[in-house]
Amino acid sequence: MSATRINRVAVDDLPERMRAAWQRSNERRSDATFVEALGNAPELFDWYSEFYARLFYGGRVAVRYKEMLRFRLSTRHGCRHCNLGNRLDALDAGISEAELTAIASDDLDGFDAPARAVLALADRISLTEPNGYVDAELSADLATHFNDADMLELGIVAAVLTGMAKFLFAFDLVEREASCPIGRGRDA
Repeated sequence: MSATRINRVAVDDLPERMRAAWQRSNERRSDATFVEALGNAPELFDWYSEFYARLFYGGRVAVRYKEMLRFRLSTRHGCRHCNLGNRLDALDAGISEAELTAIASDDLDGFDAPARAVLALADRISLTEPNGYVDAELSADLATHFNDADMLELGIVAAVLTGMAKFLFAFDLVEREASCPIGRGRDA
């Protein structure tokens, strides 16, 4: 990763608890710039790790749906860093390579109704859909498969991931794919 807008902390200077995350990020994403940036504020690393432990991998909604949601968002956003790791995490959660290809290409016919509703929610919350809105039709579709607590969880997960994507792009902390529609700084 080249220039970023936040200084990076060398791996040897990271707190011990962050070094495993640094290693995992390098293994799964070929980059650990975000972890290095978080070295400036380890308490934020702890918060983000807790988000994943308590809400993403914990929570009420099956991880499979949250992995689909996350992969849909990262492919929409064009985050190479995210897509590399999210693909592997989704495969680990039992989502097939064919399903990942379908999620990225909008061929959603092979998914069950709850998965299609989750993917539609991802589309509405995505940075690439600034006018996205959970209208009555999507709300009813989600409510057919998820209760209100589940919908809150899915919405908060999507919101945190989308906000983090914007932050990562704004501070040049991740590598983007050529298809990334999110503006890049011109003074880089």
